[in-house]
Amino acid sequence: MKTYRPTIGIEVHAELKTETKMFCGSKNEPHAAEANTHVCPVCLAHPGTLPVINKEAVEHVIKVGIALGGSIASFTEFDRKNYFYPDIPKGYQISQYKYPIVSGGELAGVAITRVHLEEDTARSLHDQGDGSLVDYNRAGVPLMELVTEPVIHDAKTAGDFARELQLLLRTLGVSDANMEKGEMRVEANISVSPDDTFGTKVEVKNLNSFKAVEGAINYEIRRQIAILEQNNKEISHISQETRGWDETKGETFSQRSKESAAEYRYFPDPDLPKLDIARYFDTSLLKEKMPALPSEKRLEYTNLGLAREQVDLIISDDRIASYFAELARMNGGDLEFLKRAANYLTSDVLALLGDSDKSLEFVHMGSFSELIHMITRAEITSRVAKDLLPEVIFDGVNPATVVAERGLGQESSTETLLTAIQEVIAEQEAVVAEYKGGKESTLQFLVGQGMKKTKGSANPQLLADLFRKELS
Repeated sequence: MKTYRPTIGIEVHAELKTETKMFCGSKNEPHAAEANTHVCPVCLAHPGTLPVINKEAVEHVIKVGIALGGSIASFTEFDRKNYFYPDIPKGYQISQYKYPIVSGGELAGVAITRVHLEEDTARSLHDQGDGSLVDYNRAGVPLMELVTEPVIHDAKTAGDFARELQLLLRTLGVSDANMEKGEMRVEANISVSPDDTFGTKVEVKNLNSFKAVEGAINYEIRRQIAILEQNNKEISHISQETRGWDETKGETFSQRSKESAAEYRYFPDPDLPKLDIARYFDTSLLKEKMPALPSEKRLEYTNLGLAREQVDLIISDDRIASYFAELARMNGGDLEFLKRAANYLTSDVLALLGDSDKSLEFVHMGSFSELIHMITRAEITSRVAKDLLPEVIFDGVNPATVVAERGLGQESSTETLLTAIQEVIAEQEAVVAEYKGGKESTLQFLVGQGMKKTKGSANPQLLADLFRKELS
């Protein structure tokens, strides 16, 4: 097959966390309430009503712009985007066209075109018997739209970008961005060309998982290449259209021809004033109050010596990130402690939480910290630590007390260990012969047997050294 160049641009809509909707005083609770309970004459478009701009929503988008390193506009305005559909009670959507709040910026190596504000639509329900119903609780919810430059060339990069954006929105506290709830919706604009020029753009809408984002892009690239192969590379044979994604079939499907901006007949909303951002928002103060961004946390933890997989796991969840940050604060940034704590937290502790259906709130930080310090000081072995972990983190027992009461302290007495070693040598003649014959890997087996003899209390490094000395 000939070489083709895919080009991908991403559009993301994210519902913002505010007390009220974008242009009225109705509660911003699109998912938690009964249908059509958080509505008012403004968001239902009753005649004579007037919208009012939600300051908190504008501030959220400014924060996103700062985090992206974008340019914050000093002036913006809202426009009417005209189209008719049952989920738009006014017959138009209040959005932004010519003057977005944020221009430019970058995230995860992907250049950003713009970030702007608009109102969300209502939710159409098509599984209600013979007809369809509309729930207007979501109508008017503040919606951030982010558009990237067409600089992505593969599905994985697109998926990674969407994951990083979700993490950023959660870190800033501006959106929960749960894709399964529709709080973050991704659309991919995909084209394929036989050269470096752009092909015909096809938009795949409403992708509600990262798996769907990557699956739809990969399928669409294959579909467009197949069309080009059949038509002598003529891109005109690919229709500019909007397509949906069938998760079950793993295929995109045609929905409608793609609209142009002119078809929406954008014009400034006469009911809303022009917004002087420089007058009403102190961007310098907002910048000072910004939390540590995911990229900054990633660099900080990587510099501590943590593995990239551990770092990604820690910063991907606010609860884990907060817990680990508090561990670091409590223990003065001790690097050896933090590396061991990260190892146990991201593997053993999370596994125990998953098995017990408990959250990190149940993990006693003080007891857990002391257990990690005991391992670091070589007072107990990792085997003893893993055995004690459940009662230490869930019951809050003092590990030092338990170790003393049960005689679980790490055994470093050469005399005691030599007794165990002699027993192992006597019992494992065949393995000993292999080791003496040059099979170095058998030493680990012998050490393991020695650990069993000492019920996990032996210092494993000392045990290995003594085995080598005895068998030399």
